[in-house]
Amino acid sequence: MNKTITSLTLPLQIETKELTRELTPFSTSYFHLLKIRRSEGERMAESEASTLVGKLETEVEIKASAGKFHHMFAGRPHHVSKATPGKVQGCELHDGDWGKVGSIVYWNYFHGKYTLISFSYYFHGEYHTCIDKILYTDSDGEARVAKEKIEAVEPEKNLITFSVIEGDLMKAYKSFVITIQVTPKHGGAGSVVHWHFEYEKINEEVAHPESLLQFAVEMSKEIDEHLLSEE
Repeated sequence: MNKTITSLTLPLQIETKELTRELTPFSTSYFHLLKIRRSEGERMAESEASTLVGKLETEVEIKASAGKFHHMFAGRPHHVSKATPGKVQGCELHDGDWGKVGSIVYWNYFHGKYTLISFSYYFHGEYHTCIDKILYTDSDGEARVAKEKIEAVEPEKNLITFSVIEGDLMKAYKSFVITIQVTPKHGGAGSVVHWHFEYEKINEEVAHPESLLQFAVEMSKEIDEHLLSEE
């Protein structure tokens, strides 16, 4: 189950000093808090910059522990593809060490519509499902890459921050920073994954990365299922 950061009503309003416009969230099952950060400077530059720089965040409730989920991105991101093969096809270490500040990792992922070939078989009295990692790229999605630098790692907070330095996102954004923090649930088992995007679009034609946030939410659920299966 996903949680909102604050209570929002539809349609979602983005307000700046001299601009107000409406956005329809990509999913009515959960809402996302979209903040536009105002920059300093002249009034005209301030208004223009405020519509290009933004924050997008959401929370996802999972059953796995906070430490285990954090470790998937800090300690073994090269295993993420095993947990969510339809979305992430691989993660390579290009420089440094896994989970260390300053290290460079390279992701291969599929953002958009995809199809997994699956089949079921009956063995020893139980049905089992196998997934074949065959992806079908269409006009609404494609295989993409992202080269990221680890900017911060705080194990005691189960927090890791990546900045995108090369790849497909840089075609649409001047900067893109992703922070993942996982906290234990209060008064119960499981955890809450907090995804936080901070970015600057190259121009007004570029959409806010709502679909990428949905991607992160769905990926979190699949990683959660994978972690539970390992117990």
